[in-house]
Amino acid sequence: MRAVLIVNPNATSTTPAGRDLLAHALESRTRLTVAHTGHRGHAIEIAQQAVEDNIDVVIAHGGDGTVNEVVNGLLGKPGRLPLGQLPAVAVVPGGSANVFARSLGIPADPVEATNLLVDLIDAHVAAGGGDWRRVGLMDCGERWGVFTAGMGVDGEIVAAVEAHRKDRQKGVSAGRYIRVAVPALLRSTRREPQLTLHLPDREPISGVHFAFVSNSSPWTFANARPIYTNPDCRFETGLGVFATTSMSAWRNLWLARRMWSKRADIKGPHLIRDDDVASVKITAATPIAAQIDGDYIGERESMTFVSVPRALSVVAPPPQPTDQR
Repeated sequence: MRAVLIVNPNATSTTPAGRDLLAHALESRTRLTVAHTGHRGHAIEIAQQAVEDNIDVVIAHGGDGTVNEVVNGLLGKPGRLPLGQLPAVAVVPGGSANVFARSLGIPADPVEATNLLVDLIDAHVAAGGGDWRRVGLMDCGERWGVFTAGMGVDGEIVAAVEAHRKDRQKGVSAGRYIRVAVPALLRSTRREPQLTLHLPDREPISGVHFAFVSNSSPWTFANARPIYTNPDCRFETGLGVFATTSMSAWRNLWLARRMWSKRADIKGPHLIRDDDVASVKITAATPIAAQIDGDYIGERESMTFVSVPRALSVVAPPPQPTDQR
């Protein structure tokens, strides 16, 4: 088995010691090449080369941004899936949230994740190969989305967090995220709603303040605590949609409390939610901030998200009956 380990040395929790441990564990099971990213988009380039070299597995050791780049490098431009066999994707968390990996059932601790990865590779070889687990992705038009996207305050918060991280040259902890997110959220309460939601076989819904689109659950993590928007959304289903038509502080504080609960019962008179749709289009009265997989992509007037089932092979445990582990 041929493998490429892509390491983002600037990710929040990657360390030389952790990288060496991971590489040492993989070298006994695979013909391994180690590549370090040096600039934005570098993981895309490395993954593209892995496809050309007929690599079997690409391991991303970094955060969700690194994973997104790897996936986009493997699959190329959205619109259709490439023909032929592509490398499977494995993840050893090295970022701050690691939403994709943890939603797949991969431990947040890099050492535990390395041990699980080795066990999965050993089991795959012992079984004589065959298919890895397959998961769906989001076709976001301009790129593939792995686990989440959004327009409105979601995009503004991501932009503010990225600016904060660039200025301070620090990773993003849950505390720092909250300190940046709260002012952005408060600013949004003073604005008129800008968005219209277009769902299949329904009339357009106007007066929307913000909209999240999910490919899995939880939506994100605050340290070890999962936060849910669409509890029944999974990699094996369609997309989850979560949008509000009110920025009332009381209504949304009540909603936030439910999102943090262990058995999330997400509902409210101002909430538009569906955990399994084939596609969703969001339009804006004026260009508005947008994000894909926690990466700010600028302002957009319109975005369409399409569920693409079984788009990616992943080295991960089989899906559980519920994502609320």
